[in-house]
Amino acid sequence: MLLKRVLSLLPACLAVSIWMSSGSPLAAADPAVRVWEEKAVIPTYLAGPPEPNPMFFFGRASQGAQGPVYPYPMYDSLTGKKVDKTYTLVHIENEYIRLGILPEVGGRIFEGLDKTNNYNFIYRQHVIKPALIGLIGAWISGGVEWNIPHHHRASTFIPVQYRVEENPDGSKTVWVGELEVRQRMRWAVGYTLRPGKAYFEASVRILNRTPVVNTMLCFANVAVHANDNYQVIFPPATQYGTGHGKRTFTQWPISDTIRGGPGMDTGIDISWYKNHVNSNSVFAWNYSDDFVAGYDHGKEAGTMSVTDHNIVPGKKFFTWGNGPSGKRWDHVLTDDDGPYLEIMVGAYSDNQPDYSWLQPYEARSFSMNWYPFREIGGVKKANLDAAANLDVANGAAKMGFYTTSAHAAAKVLLKAGQKTLLQETIAINPGKPYLKQVSLPAGVDEHDLVASISDGGRELVSYSPVRLQPQPPPPPVTTPPAPADVKSNEELYLIGLRAEQFHDPNLDPQPYWQEALRRDPGDVRVNTVLAIGRYRKARYEEAERYLRTALARATDRYTAPKDGEAFYYLGAVLKAEGRNEEAFTQFYKATWSQAWKAAGYYSLAEIAAARGDMAAALDFLDRSIDSNALNVRAQNLKAAVLRHLDRGPEALQALAAARRADPLDVRSMAERWLASKTPAAAKALGSTMNEHPATAQETAAEYLDAGLWQDGEDTLLQMTAAAPDKSKVHPMAYYYLGYFAEKLDQAQKASEYYKLASAAPPDYVFPFQNEAIDVLRAAIRANGRDARAPYYLGDLLYDWQPEEATKWWESSATIDPSFAITHRNLAVAYMHRKPEGDLNQAIAELEQAVALDRKYALHFTELDELYEQAATPIEKRVPLFERNREVVAQRDDTENRAIALEIAAGKYDDAIRMMTGRPFAAVEGANLNVAEHWTDAHLLRGRARLAAKQYQEALADFEAAITLPSNLPAGLGFGEGAAGGLRAPEFAYWTGAAYEAMGERAKAAEAWNRGAAVVQGGGGRRGGGGRGAGAGGTGAQSYYQALCLQKSGQNDKAAALFQGLVDSGQSMVRAQPSNTGGGRGGFRQAQSPRIRQANGHYLAGLGYLGLNDAQKARTELSEAVQASPDLLGARTALATLK
Repeated sequence: MLLKRVLSLLPACLAVSIWMSSGSPLAAADPAVRVWEEKAVIPTYLAGPPEPNPMFFFGRASQGAQGPVYPYPMYDSLTGKKVDKTYTLVHIENEYIRLGILPEVGGRIFEGLDKTNNYNFIYRQHVIKPALIGLIGAWISGGVEWNIPHHHRASTFIPVQYRVEENPDGSKTVWVGELEVRQRMRWAVGYTLRPGKAYFEASVRILNRTPVVNTMLCFANVAVHANDNYQVIFPPATQYGTGHGKRTFTQWPISDTIRGGPGMDTGIDISWYKNHVNSNSVFAWNYSDDFVAGYDHGKEAGTMSVTDHNIVPGKKFFTWGNGPSGKRWDHVLTDDDGPYLEIMVGAYSDNQPDYSWLQPYEARSFSMNWYPFREIGGVKKANLDAAANLDVANGAAKMGFYTTSAHAAAKVLLKAGQKTLLQETIAINPGKPYLKQVSLPAGVDEHDLVASISDGGRELVSYSPVRLQPQPPPPPVTTPPAPADVKSNEELYLIGLRAEQFHDPNLDPQPYWQEALRRDPGDVRVNTVLAIGRYRKARYEEAERYLRTALARATDRYTAPKDGEAFYYLGAVLKAEGRNEEAFTQFYKATWSQAWKAAGYYSLAEIAAARGDMAAALDFLDRSIDSNALNVRAQNLKAAVLRHLDRGPEALQALAAARRADPLDVRSMAERWLASKTPAAAKALGSTMNEHPATAQETAAEYLDAGLWQDGEDTLLQMTAAAPDKSKVHPMAYYYLGYFAEKLDQAQKASEYYKLASAAPPDYVFPFQNEAIDVLRAAIRANGRDARAPYYLGDLLYDWQPEEATKWWESSATIDPSFAITHRNLAVAYMHRKPEGDLNQAIAELEQAVALDRKYALHFTELDELYEQAATPIEKRVPLFERNREVVAQRDDTENRAIALEIAAGKYDDAIRMMTGRPFAAVEGANLNVAEHWTDAHLLRGRARLAAKQYQEALADFEAAITLPSNLPAGLGFGEGAAGGLRAPEFAYWTGAAYEAMGERAKAAEAWNRGAAVVQGGGGRRGGGGRGAGAGGTGAQSYYQALCLQKSGQNDKAAALFQGLVDSGQSMVRAQPSNTGGGRGGFRQAQSPRIRQANGHYLAGLGYLGLNDAQKARTELSEAVQASPDLLGARTALATLK
């Protein structure tokens, strides 16, 4: 009965599932809602192939949280080539609205059209134009993007599963979803349209299918077309907005703080798009209302979101801004569709980053809803039935209503207290809203007004103006104190827990927990949380020690602690180590605690199934499901157990329950095929596992966890049989098959499977499951000449156990030294080996990698990064890139380094040619600064032409230096303001020098005065892939400003700036280095002391150069170049002294 009650809360699932084929609309019982596929041709800027090298985690941040990439590849190669590409566009529509869904691009809504007025209430792109914004790279704007379980999630640009369902009420649903392999959780979203309703519902499922606690973020990112008439509408009760991380608050809607950078000020209504010059994010501080909206007052049309604020409290908007930077992003992300604004809603979260916990096997089910609305002037109150607006001004009330369905005789009322001011019976529908102005009697208080609309005695919506009571701003989130300064163990535990929960890239929880254990080694909470972290990383012995310490305290002097968490995780650790009998006891103890019954009994069921005791397994599963009916793994295992007990009809009932919880679950497909062996079930299973190989691995792992070896083998054989190209079957499928065959005492079969696995192509094979550790170790034992299994095992283990991973890569390289990626991985391992890394050994491995026949552009980038850290002369590095031009050009970051090296070598013409015409991808928050190279190349070539008395050519170069071609993303030198942006003083000085040489003193003075007047500010990074202060960093700009001051006769001010450079540089030389942020997985994770000192010597050298102390300048600049040959500004300045 409990199962029925819980499942009844979910939307009814179709009696009929339709796997779509292209062509005409699907037949439907009710023609008001129809679904069809279209093979749509959409102009597309092609992304290149994903990066074949695994990307390991060294602190990289993404959208304010840690951004590990593995086991995904990076999709960071954008070609800039525009072609017509055919996509499967799934349409669903009724009489009022139409949606278009792109399963191939992350399952996003691509189109949302209000058919009553042809208004795109969801931003409609007419081009697919990716930029590097997503967690793993490529990302597009527009439509509705699902950010689960991370903002701009990993798969936002890659294909996901989908299917269509018809529902008994005449509605239809298009489901999209996937297995997210970083956390091994599944999510699904069902887009449902109903007959006669102008809204669509998004039914969301988020399922933690793992035995360990996980975190989730869920924001729907809804893009809308923006212009000067566009307004974001938070509910009237909203008094404050906040930014990312809740670090600052501002009044809403009239801001009392400066937000959004230059061009913003206090006293501005920030609800209007036109008032945001630069990018800005604002989250509503509102926990009482169910709607958020946007409205185009020019088109008199808008977009409404309605959700239950108790589950979906997050309300946010984001804009790139309408200033120069925003217009650049418009160009980057679309061709002709113009600016957009994001109106987001978040479930179980009110901010970003802001994650909530999902316990083992926990599932969450909730809904979000959207609809267009029109011609009512805005909105003050909304629900799924209707939206109301009421504006009072100049003695009149303007009242508007929009309804999401048709009402032939709705009653409209406007009352002031008990007095009725207006009562009308009207016909209203989504294409015919209601708007009327009513004169108000003298003395009426607008807060006494109530506007309502009803039908048949049922109120659709009503609104009375909110009487706001001013509240103080909420306290901002602050950085916690250092561990030693935290007062209590509880606070140490909680600070660490929050850092872990939010995936904080700047706060490591470990020091807080270790300080807690220093004070109290037996702390139950801290020992348990440390154990969970070790369990995730397959460090089982360490996890067991922490858990037994926790239980020693928790069970001191009595048998049953209040919380069974430590018992449960000890069971999980022991089971992962193959110690099932010991694990069984611990899981049973965990079930004494209600919180752990569901997970505990499910784990007992897996052990019982592995023993072959199906009757006991079924009993445990029923107990588990009684406590958590939405555990899809329990429903699937129950179906398997019932199948083994020859109780087929009951097995199908369990599968129906699983499908209601996750309509796209692949293990359920496997069970349906195993139970029925029908061709349709075989086709669905085989095609899905081949199109999404990770789902096959996850299905295999679940059979492995329950000891169902034959079921696992049969399922994977169905995958291999259905593969269109047998040579492209994922090798992990064969490794699992070999493991299952071993367990079934099929030694010959196992050997054959392992050979197939080792011979399969290794591209993009990134294992991600703890279970795969045993599988790969078994393969290594069975076949000592298999170089791939130890390579894959090293990939799987590196982020968890780098020392162990390094040993496996070394073993793989010994067996097969011809695989370049193994050498690259070893370079990563050696460079990051604690305590200080082995730079020379890392260089040797990458030199071996780039010398092999199959070359990878990334290897040249990473090798040059190591050369930079080793102060390898430019003369050795330039030829390496020039000999491998074709490979180097495959990646923007590699080409970027090649350009920087050409400039450093004085080959300005070659550098400019390499930047001319070739598109470089825009990267949000990244360090690719090819625009700076454009400036450097033209300024330096201009200086050479000036020295050669080619004055007009020099001026042309100086002008070109600040005229950025459209194929290059804007960099540091192209800020808003004076010509040249942050490099204005440098540009002004050399322009003045050219005019002076030409005898045009007035123009020279004008340029120098402009350079002298620049207000320096901000900090700038310089160089190709990180070349320190470079030629145009802010320190160098102080030098050029001082030169302009000298030319303008302001010698004292100039001398002060020169001396400031000396002081700053010497301070940098003496200072300790600090971490500058995480890298994408290579080698530039922190600025080395040597490079920092090089920057310091460079600045001091500039100062002495300005003070006319040539000897000291030469000494400082020589030190800089010796420490960092890449320091372009130092090389250039030193050359002037020789």
